[in-house]
Amino acid sequence: MPRPRLKRKKGPGARIVHRSTRIIAGVLLLVLAVTAVPVLALRWIDPPVSSFMLQYSAKARFGGNSGHVFQYDWVDWAHIAPEVKLAVIASEDQRFVRHIGFDLDAMYHAWREHRGGKSLRGASTITQQTAKNLFLWPSRSLIRKAFEGYFSLLIELFWAKRRILEVYLNIAEFGEGIYGIGAAARAFFHKAPSELTLGEAALAAAALPSPRRYSLHKPSSHVLRRRNWIIKQMRQLGGTRYLGGL
Repeated sequence: MPRPRLKRKKGPGARIVHRSTRIIAGVLLLVLAVTAVPVLALRWIDPPVSSFMLQYSAKARFGGNSGHVFQYDWVDWAHIAPEVKLAVIASEDQRFVRHIGFDLDAMYHAWREHRGGKSLRGASTITQQTAKNLFLWPSRSLIRKAFEGYFSLLIELFWAKRRILEVYLNIAEFGEGIYGIGAAARAFFHKAPSELTLGEAALAAAALPSPRRYSLHKPSSHVLRRRNWIIKQMRQLGGTRYLGGL
């Protein structure tokens, strides 16, 4: 008759490791739930505000300019001119429909240029910019970039490309305190975003790399050159037919 196996008692070290593993797993699951649930909900719910808007408002208040509030008007996809959607893709992320949140080619070329002595330029996709503007803070730290990558993966997992672009167009800053194409169309062109022309759409997109430096009220020669470049890129992409891939 076989002898019954005796259970070996775990030593204190093994118990500590087991308990620590359970705590770490629980914390990771909690972090995943706290971050993933809002991202999933925003697939259908239009964000009432973004992290960048809140930070802008806080800086204005603590800077003694409490009357200087941000402008933000959500505009649904159907009420945004196709030229605006295409202009932003042509300007910011021409591989938007093909990548999964990260443009590895752009990142590689930016790194090569930096190694060659040039200043490090941004290679963020529309997805990454959406994650940063919606949830994070303006910084170049590795921690911020890590969170940006994490939220970008969640966004690409839960949202369609059309939804990503719709949210980005509504939370991107087009001028100081002017967030979203709805507020920008009214402030700079005095019309609805559905009425913007090709030239106006390209001009609005030209300000996106640095909206507080590139004025749309009195665009500089640099901004106008960038607008013309964006128009050429829009045509090379095939015009608004390109949006059929979203």
